Amino acid sequence: MILGQSAGPIGLDSWDGGIHAIDSRYVRPGLMASHLLVRSGEAAFVDVGSNDSVPHLLQALDALGIGAEAVRFLFLTHVHLDHAGGAGRLVRELPDMEVLVHPRGLRHMIDPTKLEAGTREVYGDALFTQLYGRIIPIPETRIRSVADGEVIALGGSEIEIWHTEGHARHHFCLWDRLSSSVFAGDNFGIAYRALQTRRGRFIFPTTTPTQFDPVKAVQSVDRIMRVQPRRIFIAHYSALEDALDELARTLQAELARYVAIGQEWIDAPNRRAAIHEALRRHTAGRLVEHGVTDPERVLEDLLQMDLQLNAAGVDDWLANPPR
Repeated sequence: MILGQSAGPIGLDSWDGGIHAIDSRYVRPGLMASHLLVRSGEAAFVDVGSNDSVPHLLQALDALGIGAEAVRFLFLTHVHLDHAGGAGRLVRELPDMEVLVHPRGLRHMIDPTKLEAGTREVYGDALFTQLYGRIIPIPETRIRSVADGEVIALGGSEIEIWHTEGHARHHFCLWDRLSSSVFAGDNFGIAYRALQTRRGRFIFPTTTPTQFDPVKAVQSVDRIMRVQPRRIFIAHYSALEDALDELARTLQAELARYVAIGQEWIDAPNRRAAIHEALRRHTAGRLVEHGVTDPERVLEDLLQMDLQLNAAGVDDWLANPPR
């Protein structure tokens, strides 16, 4: 249960265990959450958002009475730019903060040239500039990689790193032992609050190119559920607290359905467009079944970019199957 919810412009929610969600305002409100853990005078962010998100994170620190010197870590669940695009700017604002990243993501944060080029290829130059601006490199002295199973101490609490592939090969999750919570990044799908109905949260996969691996995605969901978490915090959007077993089953079934859709259209002349249309039809049916009001508007206004990226990711998986 959310303990507190700000009515002001910050977009700040709080839970017991010193956990806070900050609306990064990436693209629109309610799309991307940065999380903040506060333990005995020490703090850590989980993901950032874009450069434009950084002022919102600093506002949240101010609202919570947390000084810049208290922020010890920034955990980057992975280096996709909706999560990590503002990391370099946040490093400049918080001089005592160390960035922790998967070993495969480390070099891309120190020198983001290839990361930027790959993202421009997905989004196009105009949209890239609008969303991300200039990606600021992180000095080597301010960032390090973390191993699978490594435990990070924060204010007397312990946070365990899990390397979890499926969404990306450079992804990790966090197991917060104090709160029995997993911070899952994009490894437990997307569940926007705006789509919640009396049936609960509406969950679906995120299969962004270019490293989607459906087998490992299912395995990552299994690993998350193995510890029987009390809560799962996802980037899009924040806490999942109820019916976690059911959500996990739904997410894994949807991953299987995405694979089936890809294979159904594998020989289509314009395969990506065909996959996109099939995903759109499938999602429309699920929205109706879930009781979401005006599903066509939702598909157009809320899910358009997600479904385009998901179709691109499935198409890329078909073209370059994991070995």
